[in-house]
Amino acid sequence: MADEELAKDLGLLSALTIGIGTMIGAGIFVLPGVAVSDAGPLAAASFVLGGVIALFTALSASELGTAMPKAGGAYFYINRALGPLFGSIAGWGNWIGLTFASAFYMFGFGEYVAAFVAVPGISLGPLALAGPEIIALLGATFFTTVNYVGAKETGKLQNVIVGVLVLILAVFTLFGVFNADLQTLRPIAPEGFSALLPVTGLIFVSYLGFVQITSVAEEIKNPGRNLPIAIVGSVVVVTTIYALVLVVVLAAVPNEIVAGNDTAVVQVAEILIGPLGAGAMLLGGLLATASSANASILSSSRINFAMGRDRLVSPALNEIHGKFGTPYRSIAITGGLIVLFIVFGNLELLSTASSVLHLVVYGLLNVALIVMREARPPEYDPDFTVPLYPITPIVGAVLSFALIGFIEPTVIVLCAVFVVFAALWYLLYARSKTESEGVLSEYVRSRSEAMPDAAVSAAESVKPEAADYRVMVPLANPRTEQHLITLASTLAKANGGAVHAVHIVQVPDQVPLSAATDHMADLDADSETLLDRAREDAETFGVPVETHTLVSHRGFEEVFEAARTYEADMTIMGWSENAHWSPGRAESAFDELAHDLPCDFLVLKDRGFGVERVLVPTAGGPDSDLSAEVARTLRDEVDSTVSLLYVVDGPEERVEGEAFLTEWAESHGLADAEILIDESGEVEGAIARAAEDHDLVVIGATERGLLSRLVRGSLAYDVIDELDRSVLLAERPTSRSIRERLFGSGSGSDD
Repeated sequence: MADEELAKDLGLLSALTIGIGTMIGAGIFVLPGVAVSDAGPLAAASFVLGGVIALFTALSASELGTAMPKAGGAYFYINRALGPLFGSIAGWGNWIGLTFASAFYMFGFGEYVAAFVAVPGISLGPLALAGPEIIALLGATFFTTVNYVGAKETGKLQNVIVGVLVLILAVFTLFGVFNADLQTLRPIAPEGFSALLPVTGLIFVSYLGFVQITSVAEEIKNPGRNLPIAIVGSVVVVTTIYALVLVVVLAAVPNEIVAGNDTAVVQVAEILIGPLGAGAMLLGGLLATASSANASILSSSRINFAMGRDRLVSPALNEIHGKFGTPYRSIAITGGLIVLFIVFGNLELLSTASSVLHLVVYGLLNVALIVMREARPPEYDPDFTVPLYPITPIVGAVLSFALIGFIEPTVIVLCAVFVVFAALWYLLYARSKTESEGVLSEYVRSRSEAMPDAAVSAAESVKPEAADYRVMVPLANPRTEQHLITLASTLAKANGGAVHAVHIVQVPDQVPLSAATDHMADLDADSETLLDRAREDAETFGVPVETHTLVSHRGFEEVFEAARTYEADMTIMGWSENAHWSPGRAESAFDELAHDLPCDFLVLKDRGFGVERVLVPTAGGPDSDLSAEVARTLRDEVDSTVSLLYVVDGPEERVEGEAFLTEWAESHGLADAEILIDESGEVEGAIARAAEDHDLVVIGATERGLLSRLVRGSLAYDVIDELDRSVLLAERPTSRSIRERLFGSGSGSDD
């Protein structure tokens, strides 16, 4: 089963141009006419104010991005901090908001192409498509294909588009400066300063690109350095360009030429430079709308990918293309929605709806930063921190939410309905499929006695419905961690469950646990790395995963307690001389006396993990049911070939043995398994011989008691020590008396 990871193909320049390319689009080529019509020269201040509002969120996004460089960006941070309810709202809002924006940009692209070439419309029954719409559909198909084949190709294309675009705007600005007359900027606010915020809300669609850089953070080289520069830098660069271009336009020609003109910059270029200037600005419009759509498709598909990874939508969306290394299903679905919106949408609706949904996401993102700072989960270690905390994220959240109130009321209502849909989607669908409840909920519930009852009730009422099946993996050895997580993820996925990776840090009895907790880094510097690696490994299987670090005076006994604490259905752990589970140790003996198994246990002796051919020796003992379940899961999930072994005393018992094993296989869902009968009567030798042709031996634990294991030895433990193949010991909890635990059940049989 191959890991599914996104290739780190994007450098600083590519990341920066994704942000700039997404923002420089309709904002400067379409909206100035509408903005000037509503606010006069004050429209330039609206573009600056929009950039300032965006900058607050850009700073918060930079800190979160360097702490958690994962595909999904703002969605991932909100989901991790505020929980899957808000994650669903942010994910759907960001994804569909970007899809709306992509369709909007493609509309603009179609208009600019139509200015060059007359394209006739077509009529398909009740559906009529104008020429620009046909071009928009073709453009959407093209850029979806570009993203399908890989992020590196996308980044290179963005570099070229944005470079040419900035050059065109720079030349245009220089011509405007030489022809500027500041008197045309007066009065600055002919409609009054009250128009400032409404116009800022109108043009805020121009600032949708910077957070989308975080959506590809998992693909950026050296994200700790490059991510903040790309996010903040793109906002500063674009705000400067917007302000300069608009001021120059308004100072170079009378306001009447600009107001209400959707192609104002093209007409101004013709006045200042001539036909060559008009042609260059038309080309600029093409490049701007194209780069915006291209970057938006790239980012929106990654949000879809991240939601699938968290099971807020189908995990099937996680699949990575074997050749291109992209989440091709997410890209294809995003492209399909863009086409749908182009056919049935219009420019104004798509642009304003995209703005509202993104402002909701931006507000939640600032709140997410505050939660992460206050709760300080172990994995939160940003390379960049926002200045003037907590003022910066608070202002960012307030401004983002407040600006929504100045957008068209009909659009606000439409987006409110959409937010309600996203919340219901979580409560009715995703809540039963996702498991991670978010830092905020964990923080509130872990301090329930000190928190208001209303807060605790709210956290309980919306927390995910934990997966019915939980697989716990106590981690000790980084060398075997991946194999344990692979096995755990396979079993959890087959049962619709989740993985809990637990690192137990054992400290000497003379060290108080409170002191050990305060000096966790000194006690076990590898803990965080180990758990992060386990989380990444489990996530590649599309399985929900939680990680925990426990500090304890006990080792093996703490495994039992952790299994009870996390209500594990199965525990999978490694077997080695230094592991928590070590035969013959006094600790194991006392634990065996004091406790029953809290759940099913699988113990792996790893000698080169493989599951292509699996051997299950059985005599129908008490733990063979669990062995059969594991083998059946491996067969169904990873196409393992299963062989069943039964040992008889001589040829005369062969027929009886075949009958027994055939019946046992059918009753355990393994009728297609290979039947092996060994006539030697020697169990350990038979297992050793059969194991030579297999990768993994799954064997049930013995029914013999503790003293039998320690004094006389045990079949299961002898096999583990002597085979040169990986062995998986399976043991199912049973109710046994003290006498049975000491001396065995009396049967003396091995599984």
